[in-house]
Amino acid sequence: MQSWTDTLRFAFQPVVNLITGGVAGLEILARPESGDILAEARRDPELDGRLAVAAVRTAARRETLLPLHVNVFAGTLADLGGLTPLHDAVRAVGRLPWEVTVDVVPPYTHVPQRALLEAVGALREQGFRISADGVGDGDVPLRLLVDLAPDLVKLDPSLLARPAAVRAMRMWCEETGALLGVEWVETELQCAAALSAGAQLAQGMLFAPPARLPVAEVYVPPRTPGPLPVPRSGPSVREFVRPAALLPAVASAGQVRALLTGSPEVSGVLLVDRAGVPVRSVHRSRFLLSMSGRYGHALYADRPAAKLGDPPRTVGIDATAWEVLDVVAVGDRDRTSDDVAVVDRLGRCVGVVRLADLVRALAESRVEEAVGLNPLTRLPGSDAITSEVDRRIAEGRGFALSWLDVDHFKQVNDGAGFAAGDELIRSVGGALQVAASGSTRVGHIGGDDFLVLADPEGLDPLAVSVLDASWSAGGRPVTLSLATVLCPPGSVADHRQAAACLAPLKKAAKSLRGASWVVGRAGYSGQEVRRGSPVAAEAVGAEPGVG
Repeated sequence: MQSWTDTLRFAFQPVVNLITGGVAGLEILARPESGDILAEARRDPELDGRLAVAAVRTAARRETLLPLHVNVFAGTLADLGGLTPLHDAVRAVGRLPWEVTVDVVPPYTHVPQRALLEAVGALREQGFRISADGVGDGDVPLRLLVDLAPDLVKLDPSLLARPAAVRAMRMWCEETGALLGVEWVETELQCAAALSAGAQLAQGMLFAPPARLPVAEVYVPPRTPGPLPVPRSGPSVREFVRPAALLPAVASAGQVRALLTGSPEVSGVLLVDRAGVPVRSVHRSRFLLSMSGRYGHALYADRPAAKLGDPPRTVGIDATAWEVLDVVAVGDRDRTSDDVAVVDRLGRCVGVVRLADLVRALAESRVEEAVGLNPLTRLPGSDAITSEVDRRIAEGRGFALSWLDVDHFKQVNDGAGFAAGDELIRSVGGALQVAASGSTRVGHIGGDDFLVLADPEGLDPLAVSVLDASWSAGGRPVTLSLATVLCPPGSVADHRQAAACLAPLKKAAKSLRGASWVVGRAGYSGQEVRRGSPVAAEAVGAEPGVG
């Protein structure tokens, strides 16, 4: 009688890092030559568990060093618990559990949620990483997704037609420390949409089809110019993690040499202890140079490779690209090309980052930032401020958004000349920058209009210093108008709603005489006039103000 193993084959599909263009892992897909064993596995947890074990053993026979993604139905986990046979199989083939991501596959309907969460907790204790598969087109409840706290969220490509949903999921991933990926990407437009929405990983036919042999080379479309979706403190190191070449701390120099010569894409090897914590870092060029020297092979081949290694440079998984540069900057200059090990909260290696990837991304972000600066004041435009507004809203932080401009600026230009007007704008922008402190952001959105984003408690000193200053252009005295909307946590949904709340306050400030300041609160119709006095009734319309 023919066994299910006789008609089952496995294929490998690369999981691509959209930032670096490299392969971040391999998903192992079951491909039966006859029958529908996947449908049977969905109904039979024991069979599904054996499929996962077989997938790991197949990957080991292909001798791939890349991290693996193994599919397991949610119902299987709830029924079988921590999948001890999978853990045993991973150890038996010489891999480490944290090199394997368990993709939890829907359906979730009728799956006991408590049992599922307990099983996921057991897998985490063993060292496995967790991915939520098919989010967006599956049936995973949002509350369950939050409780699962996956290390990776894989979105269905149908969500790319709803970019707001993808961006919202990206914000949630940033809050929880997860990565965001998109499955079944087939076109360059889908790839561009995934990247612009903030996804870091993707897989699909566009990059490489599933194949019997693992591939390290994939097609990644050239990225069109555009700002990277990065936090203000710099890109997260999670976006640049590459698979690490790991060997036990007791590995010999001969074993390291065999790995390096057989894998030209590997730039270095990390020697790890039994728990997966890096203890030595072996740089490719320095190691091979030592081995190729006179008597090098005879001297070192059978000796511990640790003798030819260096103390590892490590950063936490929550670090930013700038923090990695700080680590690289410390120590010997000849180690600037060394990979930096990325470790989890237990110190276990989850991958490496390369200096070239970080420098390229940081340079691109600085170029895009420079393009967005106003040429007159060198202040960022509205996009930078509104992005920060959305970030603070997503973080549940309260803020004060202010608009400021010069009263009757058209008359200033007409009477004193555009050069005097430009000088006044530069002076106001400079004063705002000097007065800004801490988390305050100042933007110049064009003409004489400025945006100021600040914590509510930090706004008063800035307003006083700018409004109380004596402003003039071409010898003519000039006053400023300021409007502020206070937005407590949860009061606005996005920057558009905040701007809508600010609009009537701006109109009210412009209706006052002299230096003016009007303050309102999102969701309330009342206004507080902190500076300025009403224009006399007979003067209204006599000399209309153009702001």
